[in-house]
Amino acid sequence: MTGHSDGYTVSGASINGNSHLLVELAGLLYEGRPDGEMTVAARVPRTHHEVSEALDSFARFSKDQYLDTVSLLAALSTKLRTAGGNYAEADHATDEQFRRILASGRFVPSEDR
Repeated sequence: MTGHSDGYTVSGASINGNSHLLVELAGLLYEGRPDGEMTVAARVPRTHHEVSEALDSFARFSKDQYLDTVSLLAALSTKLRTAGGNYAEADHATDEQFRRILASGRFVPSEDR
């Protein structure tokens, strides 16, 4: 299942493998999520009020960005898996048509056309 077009190569197994890698990466990132204890340790009275607010704001922003990244990787994996399925269907349909032509077609020499 490989196709070539303008120097690009497609492989159903590669598409499927890469979608699995994206999901695995998203899972590993989620399991290693940032520790919320870091911001608790930097709250008033341990640090200055402004430092505590700045760190809290940064922690909330970074958590939001982190969750967006994990969600994006999972969504890309789903899209890639769908593209792989569509590629396999199209490749199978083309293969079927080609086999039909080979099985039911007949050769006509050019001088007899």
